[in-house]
Amino acid sequence: MIQGHGDDAFRFGRPILANFSSNVYAHVDLEPLKAHLRQRLDAIGRYPEPEPYSLERALAGRLGIDPAAVCVTNGATEAIYLTAHAFAGARTTILQPTFNEYADACTLYSHSVALAPLLWLMQSERSDEDCPMREPCEGLVEQPRFGRGESPQQRPVPVAPGASANESETGRAERAERCPVKPGMTMWLCNPNNPTGSVLPKEQIVAAIEENPETVFVIDQSYGFFTKEPLLTAAEAVRYPNVVQLHSMTKRYAIPGLRLGYVTANPALIERIRAVRMPWSVNALAIEAGLYLCEHPDTGLINLDALLAETRRLREALNALPGLSAEPTQTHFFLCHLAEGSAADLKQWLAERHGILIRDASNFEGLDAGHFRIATQTAVENEALVAAVKQYLEERP
Repeated sequence: MIQGHGDDAFRFGRPILANFSSNVYAHVDLEPLKAHLRQRLDAIGRYPEPEPYSLERALAGRLGIDPAAVCVTNGATEAIYLTAHAFAGARTTILQPTFNEYADACTLYSHSVALAPLLWLMQSERSDEDCPMREPCEGLVEQPRFGRGESPQQRPVPVAPGASANESETGRAERAERCPVKPGMTMWLCNPNNPTGSVLPKEQIVAAIEENPETVFVIDQSYGFFTKEPLLTAAEAVRYPNVVQLHSMTKRYAIPGLRLGYVTANPALIERIRAVRMPWSVNALAIEAGLYLCEHPDTGLINLDALLAETRRLREALNALPGLSAEPTQTHFFLCHLAEGSAADLKQWLAERHGILIRDASNFEGLDAGHFRIATQTAVENEALVAAVKQYLEERP
């Protein structure tokens, strides 16, 4: 889905003064990182590591896992598409409403996709037959993302570490067969979930993983830093042969322009994912940034308690406005809903009149035209948002 994400300030003719549309909390001090990168600019004159081995080792050291259990990617979005590619043709369930790229990626790689509500995972008895949203996701990809006349199955598969460029399809298949979980079924969930901000209980996720060893659970924990709720750690997850976790350094450190994410999983699963990763997908400055952040993890320090407290205050202020509801959350972003009118109109009005940007959430599966998402910013910016939305609601015919 190229269109319809947040942070689309480029669409508007006036400067955006307060950006609530992205789940990145941008008010952090990145000067130490910038200073470090300025000293490493010569790196752009050389090819980066074909696979970011050094950063994978550094992340593994911080997480307390084997480097073979880490795959660094060009943002969490590449991690999503690599995982979908690695399990091409799988029967897949996606818990909704959630990030649309999961369905787009799985559709691209010929998954048979069914949708299920978030709470379905928490049911004591779970089966495809009980899932209330079993219709395939058809038409989710507006345009093909592969060459003209080329199907996903015809795309060239990059060579895995330790394999030769001339390795046969049989050789790749034999390596893939070493994975203990066959690519028959996958379940995708975002935890904390985008766009709702909800967190599925850790014990429920663990129970589902252990009760369904034939299913690969793909858990996107890109927003894991921004909640106080217990989550499955990377060290815990890699012990399971059927868990893939997606992570985002972009979100934690507010560096979306660098594109830096990673996957953690049992080494056999990581081998399958690495087998479809393109060489040089992570650029030299992104690798340098990742290494610096591993050595200096307090860079861009965020007071999470204060941020969540400000989120509660902002929700209360918005809920006090007639005609608007701000839904509960367990992180720093949340959904709102207009009783009348559309989020698209509100978004346009806020951008043009006040230089404020929100995320129209009507294109998330299961949401309607009145839904929008905001991510908490500074108290001053939050107060400006509340005042502007109040004005919109009062002036609307």
